Amino acid sequence: MGAATTSSSNNLTPKEMMKQAEYYAVGKASKPTRTTIALAITAGVFIGLAFVFYITVTTGNTVMNWGVNRMLGGIAFSMGLILVVICGGELFTSTVLSSIARANRHITTGKMLATWGKVYFGNFIGAMLLLLLVTTAGLYQLDGGQWGLNALNIAQHKLHHQPAEAFALGILCNLLVCLAVWMTFCSTSMMTKMTIMILPVAMFVSTGFEHSVANMFMVPLGIAIQNMAPESFWINLGVSPDQYADLNVHNFIFANLIPVTLGNIVGGGVLVGLTYWAIFSSPKEHHETATLITPDFSNSNVLRMDTTMIQEDLLVNDHMRPATVTLLPAMPIAQALDILLAENLSGAPVLTSDQRLVGFFSIHDAMVDLWCKDYIPDAESKVQDLMKHEIQTVTPENSILEIAEYMSIDKNVLYPVSSGGIATQFTTLSLNERARNMVVNRPHIFPVVKDDRLVGIITRQEIVQALRPVYGNIVSVTDTPAIKAQAEIA
Repeated sequence: MGAATTSSSNNLTPKEMMKQAEYYAVGKASKPTRTTIALAITAGVFIGLAFVFYITVTTGNTVMNWGVNRMLGGIAFSMGLILVVICGGELFTSTVLSSIARANRHITTGKMLATWGKVYFGNFIGAMLLLLLVTTAGLYQLDGGQWGLNALNIAQHKLHHQPAEAFALGILCNLLVCLAVWMTFCSTSMMTKMTIMILPVAMFVSTGFEHSVANMFMVPLGIAIQNMAPESFWINLGVSPDQYADLNVHNFIFANLIPVTLGNIVGGGVLVGLTYWAIFSSPKEHHETATLITPDFSNSNVLRMDTTMIQEDLLVNDHMRPATVTLLPAMPIAQALDILLAENLSGAPVLTSDQRLVGFFSIHDAMVDLWCKDYIPDAESKVQDLMKHEIQTVTPENSILEIAEYMSIDKNVLYPVSSGGIATQFTTLSLNERARNMVVNRPHIFPVVKDDRLVGIITRQEIVQALRPVYGNIVSVTDTPAIKAQAEIA
């Protein structure tokens, strides 16, 4: 029977989801300004489209139960967050999860607030662009004007909350929005992500919680209808525009947008982001200490190999090199790259002034940053802005053979099975062929740590040097029997 060739289940534990959230939070603040604003504009459009869908679904349902009608509207509105997550967009209400990156000190407060500001601005521009299209299209006249009347009533209701009420509704709304986004970290399946976001969004919409970005479209839509709708619109409905005179920019900003925005920050950034960060982060992580990950060598074939032909003292302690090249968190990227290039290294540990290991910076990190910033990097970028905070380390007592196998062979690719032990795909390639063809994405440099202190590093070069003797000594070409025989004849 052939062997499987893909990996197994992608479902994550809550703590693993927290790690995904940390990557998500850092990613929010790592994009170039142009990219951030462009993605924020698309998100503003997506959320506005969701409200258009909500109004359409809830218009004219006078005989339907109030709760069921709003639930259907909420399900329709979930399309907005689905579009943001699946198609790509920067939404202010989920961007506040970057508070996790600030708590981990991966970004500064200024960087976090600047990111929030860019996304908020982009969301508003997106909402205004959609508002222009919707009003130009005259959607408010649908169903004899009932569509527009529904929009007017929704917008007006949003301005009648007391500031404390709007603030509380904003907290509740983004608590659910960020929980919906958080749940998407558990899977890489697009269908799973779409499904698990529906109910939290449907609940906050149907219950009347307040979403600042949605309100950027909804309330201005009411204002636009109140000011631009022709007289025939009001006559057909039998209502006066004076009934909606309170729909104005001043009331929108001070009675709704400001308190709701502050509530959204608390609900998502604090109650979701910082709460989970406090639960799953250790005290050391709160003080800029790196997360040290020791590779799992328990399934290594080395323990079952016949290594009698290899010396038994192949331990990291005997072959590691001193960690003479280290970097500082506040070191400029340019200086760090000069050091690595001069030492012919692809990366180096990052230590604080008191010799605590807080990260690992590599040339690869710089190359990714260049791509993300269209090869126009931030001149003030520091090592701490790009370094990895999760570091795979080894101990002096680890076997060279175990590390060699870990560097070159990924068992999940070589023998991929589901969580139930069932092969997921099959191939006719032999074991050796699969091993030679696989691409392994693992470090080439491992910091060596003992008692939470850096004592050295071991690279792929030291591993190969340690294993070089298994190939035996080189035989000179002139010493082969054939060459000797030819020499005697001559």
